[in-house]
Amino acid sequence: MWLPDRASSKPVYRQIAEHFERRIKSGELTAGSPLPAERKLAAELAVNRTTVIQAYEELRASGWVVSKVGSGTVVAGGDASPLRTADWRKYLDVGTMLPNSDAMRRIRSGLRREAGLVDFASGELSEDLFPGETVRSIFSEQPYDGPLGYDDPQGYGPFREALAAFLLRQLRIGTSASSLLITSGSQQSLFLIMQCLLSQGDAVGVETPSYCFSLPLLQSAGLRVYPLQVGPAGIDPEDVVRLHRRHRLKMLFLNPNFQNPTGTVLSAERRAALLRIAEKEGIPIVEDDPFSLTAFDGRPPLPLKAEDAGGRILYVGSLSKVAASGLRVGWLAGPQEIVSRLADARQQMDFGMSVIPQWLAAKLIEGEAFDRQIGRLRAGLALRLDELRASLDYHLSGSVSFEPPGGGLNLWVKWLGDNDPRQLRMLERAMSVGVAYVPGQVFGAEEPSLRLCYAKPEAGQIERGVIRLKEALLRS
Repeated sequence: MWLPDRASSKPVYRQIAEHFERRIKSGELTAGSPLPAERKLAAELAVNRTTVIQAYEELRASGWVVSKVGSGTVVAGGDASPLRTADWRKYLDVGTMLPNSDAMRRIRSGLRREAGLVDFASGELSEDLFPGETVRSIFSEQPYDGPLGYDDPQGYGPFREALAAFLLRQLRIGTSASSLLITSGSQQSLFLIMQCLLSQGDAVGVETPSYCFSLPLLQSAGLRVYPLQVGPAGIDPEDVVRLHRRHRLKMLFLNPNFQNPTGTVLSAERRAALLRIAEKEGIPIVEDDPFSLTAFDGRPPLPLKAEDAGGRILYVGSLSKVAASGLRVGWLAGPQEIVSRLADARQQMDFGMSVIPQWLAAKLIEGEAFDRQIGRLRAGLALRLDELRASLDYHLSGSVSFEPPGGGLNLWVKWLGDNDPRQLRMLERAMSVGVAYVPGQVFGAEEPSLRLCYAKPEAGQIERGVIRLKEALLRS
């Protein structure tokens, strides 16, 4: 991030003005691009707001920017600008890929720029839960000496072999290396499925609330999305029957184990009924399973894929929630012809992912050290959840209700207070006092609710975050 040089003889306001002038001249900021609000920029640069006002006035006087009511300060365009800047703004609202929601963009912007936030929003592990020591020992003891060219777009062969053994050992999923596609995380698997196996206008069933609703992928693909309400025992299979009779569902997108965001596990009875319905009606299931291995009691609930007798389930997983999100290693298990189709599309996109993280992932999951890592992760997550529960009970008693999950990274909190945490202004208020969360409507929830990830805050931060949450959400 750029900061003014305090040791320079040039006034700070002038440095700020020249900084934005360079960005406009280089084409980084084009006609109509907004400049940061004065108060926000002052906070980011740790300067007085008056200094930012002076800088913007200088830019206006030089014709680089203009002020618009309701829009703030924006880059000048057309005859008003000393430079004929390209008008990229007209391209922003077209294309097939929809932008993220306002809430998600605000959260990500805040987490990047605002220091000191207690992060209940990011669905990832804190640094102390990563297997850092194991990774360092792998690199030091077994340095990579393999090829550095393009690899098989289906994935690095030794990793697929190791992964097939790992899935069988840990989750009783019987698959082979030839039925696995390695992807750069679960979202790429979902993207490939939607782009290659579904057509615009197809009807799909999706849990609600659901992580899928936080991604614009379904809408970008032009699919007709029908909600399946998640209850304490997961979705009701009879809802699948009703939706299929009415809309002829082409596919189901489910997260049966420690569901994101609710933390529920699909009951054994409903699991069996769902599999019977899927077989009878011929409905494929995409099973997203990031959390099964995090079961606090050490007994992961079996994925649906472990009971898949007819190859009807596409199983999506990754190392993001049990090792490190930065590895960007995920996978899809399914029928070989489907895997081949998706691998072909993957090859068109990027010629396959880098072999080095796949090599590292293979070494990681082969060793006993990773089994110990999973045990340590479960214990660490359980302790963090206990701290979050105790803090909510103490500081927000009467304002929240929740059902503690048996695994996963998230606590789904129903809000009983007057202020609705789903409103963007409430999220803004929370971030202004130093805490971030994800509002329930991002996941398609219709009731006042929020998701709190207890895996990202480090020790000692959780209660501080709850206190800040109380300050933001109970303030009238």
